Amino acid sequence: MDRYRAQDGQWPDDTGCSILHVDMDAFYASVEIRERPELRDRPVVVGGIGNRGVVSSANYIAREFGVRSAMPTSRARRLCPDAVFVPPTFGLYQEISRGVLGIFREITPLVEPLSLDEAFLDVGGALKRLGMTSGQVGQWIRQRVEADHGITCSVGVAPTKFVAKLASGLCKPDGMLVVSRGEVLNFLHPLPVSALWGVGEKTAERLRNVGLERVADVAAAPLPRLRRIVGNAMAEHLHPLALGLDGREVVAESAEKSIGAEETFEVDHWDRALLKRELLRLSEKTAGALRGRGLRGRTVSIKVRFSDFTTITRSRTLLVPTDVTQEIFKTATQLLEEQTPPGAVRLIGVRVEQLGDDPSQQLLLDAPETGWREADQAADKARAKFGLAAIRPASLLAKAPDRSGHADPKPQ
Repeated sequence: MDRYRAQDGQWPDDTGCSILHVDMDAFYASVEIRERPELRDRPVVVGGIGNRGVVSSANYIAREFGVRSAMPTSRARRLCPDAVFVPPTFGLYQEISRGVLGIFREITPLVEPLSLDEAFLDVGGALKRLGMTSGQVGQWIRQRVEADHGITCSVGVAPTKFVAKLASGLCKPDGMLVVSRGEVLNFLHPLPVSALWGVGEKTAERLRNVGLERVADVAAAPLPRLRRIVGNAMAEHLHPLALGLDGREVVAESAEKSIGAEETFEVDHWDRALLKRELLRLSEKTAGALRGRGLRGRTVSIKVRFSDFTTITRSRTLLVPTDVTQEIFKTATQLLEEQTPPGAVRLIGVRVEQLGDDPSQQLLLDAPETGWREADQAADKARAKFGLAAIRPASLLAKAPDRSGHADPKPQ
C-alpha cells in the first residue's frame, strides 16, 4: 500500500477523488488515553469491565495481543492480563464526535456520519472555494482533529465511497491513502475477497472454495457463475464493486439542530481576557458556518469545562435569529461574565441552537441600516477568494493561547 500512502507531505495524484472517508483511530481508547496520558504506553481496553462485559475498543498496543472489539472482556483479560480496563464514557465520546463533525462541516455540508467515529465527506463542490485539493483537505482534517481534540484519524481519499472506506482502513493508524480514479483497479484487485463490502466469513469461504481468492478473481468471473455461487442478489452486488464501480452518493444528515465550535486548551487558563478572545474566534467560526448553510439561530450557548473536568453550559435566547459574529460573541461574553464562576478553564465552546433558514430579518429599534452583518458578508467574500485567513478581527492577531506546556498562572 505504500504507493498510495501519503508520506512526507506527498501523495499520489488526487484528481477526481471527491470522496473522503475519515475514521478515528481506536476512538474510545484514544479518548480515554487523552484524558489519562499516563496510559499512553500501556495496553488499554475500553468496555464492560465485569465478567460478562464486552470490549468496545482497544488501543493498538492491546491489539498486538489479539484483543478486538466485540470480544468478551474475560477473553481479553486472558490475552492481555497487563492491560488497563476502562469503563466507557459515552457522553465524552459524543461530545468529541460532535466537535469532529463540526470540523468536517467547515469543509462541506455533504457529511454522512456512519457512527460516532467515522463519516463520509463529499468535497467535490468545495475544492474550488477552498483553493485546495482532496489530499490537502484530508491532511488538513487530520491536523485539525489532532490539534483540537488530541486524537488521531485515518483518511481514505478516492473517487467512490467503497474505495475510500477501504483505503482509510488500510492506512491505520494515523495515515492517509489516496487512490486516484486511474488506480482503482490496481488498488482493489490484489486484495482478498473478504475486502469486498458485504463479504463475511461464510461468503468468503464459499468464494475461496471455488478458486475465487482475490478481488481480481471476482471481477473476472462471469456473472452467471457468480450467481450460482453466492446467489443473484449478492452476485449483482459484488461484481460491480470488484470492477471498481460504486454509484452511491454521500447523503448528508437531516437538518442540523445546532452549530458550534469548541477548543480544548493544552494548558488550563484563568485569564478572562484570553477566554473572551477565544470566544470571539469560536463565534466567528460558528457564524461563518451558519452563513455558509444559509441558517440563523435564536439561542446562543457556551460550554466551559474546568480543570477538574466539571462542565457547565449556559444559554440565552435572542429576540431575533442571528448569523452575525458580533451578536453571537456579545451574547457569549455576557454568559461568561454573568453566569460562569471563576476557575481554570480546560475547554471553552460556543453553540447556536434553534436554527432556521428564514431569510426575513426583523429590525430592532435604533439598529443601524448597515453594520456587522454587512461586514461579515464582505469578509465571507474575501475568504472565498483569498482563503480562510484573508481577513479576521484584529484582536485575533494577538498571540494564541499558550500551548508550550507551561500553566497559565493563577491570579492573586
